Amino acid sequence: MKAIRRFTVRPVLPEPLRPLSDLARNLRWSWHTETRELFQAVDPEGWAAAGGDPVRLLGAVPAGRLAELAQDRRFLRRLNATADDLDDYLRGRRWYQSQSPTPELPAAVAYFSPEFGVTAALPQYSGGLGILAGDHLKAASDLGVPLIGVGLLYRHGYFRQSLSREGWQQEHYPLLDPNELPVSLLREPDGTPSQVSLTLPGGRSLRAHIWQAQVGRVPLLMLDSDVEENAAGERDVTDRLYGGGSEHRLLQEMLLGIGGVRAVRSYCRLTGHPAPEVFHTNEGHAGFLGLERIRELAGEGVEFDPALESVRAGTVFTTHTPVPAGIDRFDRELVARHFGDSGELPGVDVGRILQLGMETYPGGEPNLFNMAVMGLRLAQRANGVSTLHGAVSRQMFSGLWPGFDPEEVPITSVTNGVHAPTWVAPEVMRLGARQIGAGRAEDALSVGSLGGSDRWESVADIADADIWDLRRTLREQLVQEVRERLRASWHQRGAGDAELGWIEEVLDPDVLTIGFARRVPSYKRLTLMLRDRDRLMEMLLHPTRPVQIVVAGKAHPADDGGKRLVQELVRFADDPRVRHRIVFLPDYGMGMAKKLYPGCDVWLNNPLRPLEACGTSGMKAALNGCLNLSVLDGWWDEWFEPDFGWAIPTADGAATDEDRRDELEASALYELIEQRVAPRFYDRGRGGLPDRWIEMVRQTLVRLGPKVLAGRMVREYVERLYAPAAEAHRALVPEAARELSDWKAKVRAAWPHVRVDHVEAMAATPVNGTAELGSTLGLRVRVALGSRLTPDDVEVQAVAGRVDPDDAIGEAQTFPLKPAGGPDLEGRWMYEGPLALDRTGPFGYTVRILPSHRLLPHSADLGLVALPTEATGEGAGVLMR
Repeated sequence: MKAIRRFTVRPVLPEPLRPLSDLARNLRWSWHTETRELFQAVDPEGWAAAGGDPVRLLGAVPAGRLAELAQDRRFLRRLNATADDLDDYLRGRRWYQSQSPTPELPAAVAYFSPEFGVTAALPQYSGGLGILAGDHLKAASDLGVPLIGVGLLYRHGYFRQSLSREGWQQEHYPLLDPNELPVSLLREPDGTPSQVSLTLPGGRSLRAHIWQAQVGRVPLLMLDSDVEENAAGERDVTDRLYGGGSEHRLLQEMLLGIGGVRAVRSYCRLTGHPAPEVFHTNEGHAGFLGLERIRELAGEGVEFDPALESVRAGTVFTTHTPVPAGIDRFDRELVARHFGDSGELPGVDVGRILQLGMETYPGGEPNLFNMAVMGLRLAQRANGVSTLHGAVSRQMFSGLWPGFDPEEVPITSVTNGVHAPTWVAPEVMRLGARQIGAGRAEDALSVGSLGGSDRWESVADIADADIWDLRRTLREQLVQEVRERLRASWHQRGAGDAELGWIEEVLDPDVLTIGFARRVPSYKRLTLMLRDRDRLMEMLLHPTRPVQIVVAGKAHPADDGGKRLVQELVRFADDPRVRHRIVFLPDYGMGMAKKLYPGCDVWLNNPLRPLEACGTSGMKAALNGCLNLSVLDGWWDEWFEPDFGWAIPTADGAATDEDRRDELEASALYELIEQRVAPRFYDRGRGGLPDRWIEMVRQTLVRLGPKVLAGRMVREYVERLYAPAAEAHRALVPEAARELSDWKAKVRAAWPHVRVDHVEAMAATPVNGTAELGSTLGLRVRVALGSRLTPDDVEVQAVAGRVDPDDAIGEAQTFPLKPAGGPDLEGRWMYEGPLALDRTGPFGYTVRILPSHRLLPHSADLGLVALPTEATGEGAGVLMR
């Protein structure tokens, strides 16, 4: 029989054990080894059965065991010490509180993301975006950054993956009961659940409760539409991550952005938490948060344009996708139907809302509403997630800033990092603690190289034998994990125990182990390793230098192409000739990853360059002493050195022929493994150890370790983006915002009349001849500013640098030119200035006019520029020798 109603019966903890509840409800346990070990001591078997989830553990531990522990003085001392440690962590001064002077730092930052991967016990993530968001919260907590996380609570989470007998991916959506998760309802003073509400077309409403998870010092607010007052369709809005059609996704993103701001306001009202001065949207899904903040200001009597400027000043937008297909785009009519007087944000003009997201630029589709485009238009500051991805993003979104070269598009980059205490195996942590002390090791892993790099360099003093023994221990643990998961997978595929005796021979703890685990879109090329199956088989079965490979990954439920790639890999791994050397593990998630990264010797990544925005899995592997073998993409393009890994050559010249490109790059991959990776692993020195391999492991830890940390990443966000955004937010009080918006309107209206009339160079040598290095070229430029603008409204620049055969300027430098006297009879202004000729070779210059205002964050903010025409002046080329 099936129950008609479900609820959770919680145990009543004896008074001495009450701190266990606080420890279980704060997700710091997910990265704090001592707290996890404490819960394991409560009931070792129950801990394993609960999957390492303290809330589930406490819900199942027998009352007799609780009574026994309440009398166990040794356990109680340990419990109180752990509780005191958490209290110190939550209340003590950390990096953020130690910054001096502090006034420019924001009082609080609201961080919005559609998914958060904090722990497997709270499965609200699908892949890298969510894991990154979870690591961002944890690192912010470690640093003391006053962050508030905002997301959705999906009742079915992301799907669980299994395989059919034929190797086809199958999806399962287990129901998650929030009462069994480490979350609690945000409640009003009278005890009723706090609620946000959105207005939908046709007089309907979308209501949501606010669940709170505590991630160390950081609250994470998650909106849940499974509310009794909602109609059936509205209750299902937060049913699952990345599910449903366009309207379903639009409602999710409206709830995340608009409802999320309202949830933050409720949380601050109820708890006294400082109101955020900066709003950070992690990818475009939460972009509607800017519209809600405009509506708030409109309610205070601020017009749309000043409100827009104020909102932009305090907004940071991070893009994670290097391809347009990865961005949510909606039909304009669908968006229009959900806003205005009959929907959400009444009083905010629907036309202005649509303008923010429409692809009204060359190459765009004018009828589509683009969430990333709206995110960029609503944020003064934007970034990609690696140096290369920043360059790709500037190119991809350059249409929003016409007239500017991609290098000048105002999108910077902050390279992602990973939260080491979450991802470093306890065995690695213990080895580091033994070398440099437990507290110093924890600090180094949490916040990076603060206090000096000596903490990381001390790894150089760890004995080779200790490093190699650790690597074998971790590999052995992975072998056992793989066998257990593989057996469970084959049971799900319909096999009986009598068929599975071979699993006990799967993998070998002394064989070079390569890991490959990620989502399965086509550009990540899951099956590149299968390009030459005979050659792969030879590597797997090599008599003296064998290789074994562990593969995992999920294809999107709607991506049959990705599912076919999974099936292709599974069928190869099912071959009795190689199934002891290559395995596919279904249901890749945080729990599996924590065994996979430490247990592999090599982490493989072979995307189509430059389509990997960052690729943080390789960072997690590196922190455990695993070496990277990767295409130069994402973070590896930025930090690769031969001392600690290998770069797979890319066939960029064959980019238009995907089949040929895959063939060439697969061949390069095979050759690297055969000729360089495997020989180095198996080559033994005089002491019987692979000395050169161990040195690469050491260099990975010493030189990559401090770079790949989420603590380093969050510090960069604070210093480079959050603090400037807070300063700009404070500067744009309503009067200043109105001044800026009025000035922008004036400039936009006047810009058609702005032009460069004439350019002349004053030099002893002809402009089109040659000039000596170190000489100076004097420029005189006559510009027309129309009747409404003056030199106070513009900046006139010379732009100079080396030129290519097409006269395109590269490595450009800008030189400001100054007004020389008042306007002439026709209202034109003369500008003058020197141009230093400081580089040899083909050299060129041009001039341009840009809007200029003290409150502009950058000169490209309006996307307006006036350039010379061919008839403007004497030419723009100087040959240097």
